[in-house]
Amino acid sequence: MQFRKYQGLGNDFILMDFRSNPLLFPLNETAQFLCHRRFGIGADGLILALPPQNGGDVRMQIINADGTEAEMCGNGVRCFARFLADLDNLPDFSSWRVETAAGLIVPQLIAGQQVAVDMGEPLLNPEAIPTSISEGLPLAEACLEVAGEQFVVAAVGMGNPHAVVQVPKIEAIDLARFGPALEAHPAFPARTNVHFVEVVADHYLRLLVWERGAGATLACGTGACAALVATHLRGSCAREADVELPGGVLHINWDARNRLQMTGPAEFVFSGSLPPSFDSYSSSAESIDCSKLCSQGCINPEACPSANARAKAMAVLSDFSLDQLVNLANESVEQRTLRRISGS
Repeated sequence: MQFRKYQGLGNDFILMDFRSNPLLFPLNETAQFLCHRRFGIGADGLILALPPQNGGDVRMQIINADGTEAEMCGNGVRCFARFLADLDNLPDFSSWRVETAAGLIVPQLIAGQQVAVDMGEPLLNPEAIPTSISEGLPLAEACLEVAGEQFVVAAVGMGNPHAVVQVPKIEAIDLARFGPALEAHPAFPARTNVHFVEVVADHYLRLLVWERGAGATLACGTGACAALVATHLRGSCAREADVELPGGVLHINWDARNRLQMTGPAEFVFSGSLPPSFDSYSSSAESIDCSKLCSQGCINPEACPSANARAKAMAVLSDFSLDQLVNLANESVEQRTLRRISGS
């Protein structure tokens, strides 16, 4: 049970490789435990490398620190690319077709710990985001009440939902108050990532981030893309800009093909292995549904919980003759009947 930790502009992740080994632990509880800043390793999310299912090179699954699953994460996919390159000893300019819940994403290593990612096209249709904010030209936006205040909120999808609020100064925003309130606003049925954006110049934005399922974070790659799209469509910035986040700067370019290109760092932090106590927890019988996971054959033959249970039952049966088993069963029925009659 090896892991490696990476960070992109302070947005940190625990990464584990299950491309060749079966995944035997419950994801929600495991992510909550491992990502805990006090009792676990500490991270904004858990990212798994899995076998591809739809023609890509590899599949990425992201579980937030609260145990919920994320469709995509820009900083996460950059860390994922660096993770794969380090594991497989690959050079700069390597790239992968990464399957995500938001579609196929293609990151590429470039020099100086930087990773460039084709993030795909933005989603502006309310149903695709999803949001109940009505479609507008060119942007779905509405004035919403958030924690007792009124904000003009734009909705943009990047495979995951984003709410973008343009403000004069991000320092004036109480993120701990407004972030969770807007994340759970009824206008976003699947909850949403929240971004307060300040326009410094035509090619420079500042961004404050509250991530769905993770809270306040130092950076959000899909959020930087969504913020540029919303701010450009409002006529407040160019199609290409540096986006300054608390953890550093991402370069975002909304190109002529309607695709968003993101460039930023991804850096290795440390590696380690989980203790034996976690291994016994993760491989417990409760975490393996043999009827589903083992439909094509046992995935854990060396410690199969179903086989172990059968072996214990056969050991008990071998100690009794058929007559003894019949008498035992009859005695058990008689005892249960007497207990019901006596009310004990």
